[in-house]
Amino acid sequence: MLLDNSKDFELLLESVQALDVNEHEVLLILVAENNAPEISKLQDVLKYINCVWYGAYFPALIYGDQRCEEGIILKKYHSFQKPMIIKGMGHRNFRIPDLNLPLEEMKDKTALIWVDGLSSNISNLLSQLYNKLGGSINYLGGGCGSLSLQAQPCLFDSEGIYQDAAILHILDIASYVHFRHGWKSIAGPYVATQSYNTTLIELNWCNAFEVYKDTVEQDLGAPLEPDNFFSISKGYPFGIFKKAYEKIVRDPISVNDKGEIQCVGEIPENAALMILKGDDDNLIEAARRTAEYVSQQLKEEQKVEDFLIIDCISRVLYLEDKFYDELKKVKDEISLTSQVVPIGVLSLGEIACAQDGYPEFLNKTFACGLFYK
Repeated sequence: MLLDNSKDFELLLESVQALDVNEHEVLLILVAENNAPEISKLQDVLKYINCVWYGAYFPALIYGDQRCEEGIILKKYHSFQKPMIIKGMGHRNFRIPDLNLPLEEMKDKTALIWVDGLSSNISNLLSQLYNKLGGSINYLGGGCGSLSLQAQPCLFDSEGIYQDAAILHILDIASYVHFRHGWKSIAGPYVATQSYNTTLIELNWCNAFEVYKDTVEQDLGAPLEPDNFFSISKGYPFGIFKKAYEKIVRDPISVNDKGEIQCVGEIPENAALMILKGDDDNLIEAARRTAEYVSQQLKEEQKVEDFLIIDCISRVLYLEDKFYDELKKVKDEISLTSQVVPIGVLSLGEIACAQDGYPEFLNKTFACGLFYK
């Protein structure tokens, strides 16, 4: 359910009550960034609702084939476990708490993971979750926060609003999860000979920005400088080699006066990197093929319950008006299998599991989950 006028709190209360969330369900609240200032009022209103709920805000939302820069999406899910707040992700020695979950019952469950997209240790979080939950469960989610890339509290529940945190919510529902990005390699491989968390310091023992600058300028035919870095780098991300599937994209967003490149998402030291380049048609086709893939997994006896999209906000910045072509092709693909309305978020990083079951933190990628029973 999409609420366009999210400032009408009486309507919001009526809408939540109409969903009739029972004791085995949890209400998920996805908020567009333009409505983030109303979150505290939203929390006050929801105190009158007798159900478990939580939420996060994102640069924008997806409803059907529309990008929504205002509004709130309300969605109830049958829950295997109540949502868990995981705090302290900014600390060097970050550890997740004991989950106390019966692993023998995890088959055909889906873990939704919403995380502060500008926090450090996101890949560390996913690694720890995988070590505790394994590959028998699907993982899907994304990074919340502001398009300004200024760190601030962006996850919330009835107890508060959180920064440098994540929310883990395990659904009692099966899913098919997939991701693709469509970016192509133009240079490399390079070795990240020095990096720290989300900062790339050296490539092949040379200053990271100088190496990156040489490649981009040669391809672009125009200068790349710190003051135009973001506007150009959105079309030239890094790709981390992965043996089993397509490269994991890292989004370079700024460079400092030392020539160190700040990315969204960690870059492991000694990782093999490529410099990638975008093509509108390739990116759009990658999204369509992702939706096609999960639809093709559906068996005759299975019924689609929901289709959840996690799409990177930087794809919008790159595709601009053509982004609507991406959403339309995805919606058309899903309509071949089901009449459910796709919903989702435009995120600061995407979380999805690969075919080996391992959850990855992605950038500039289209990820989705088809939920079924």
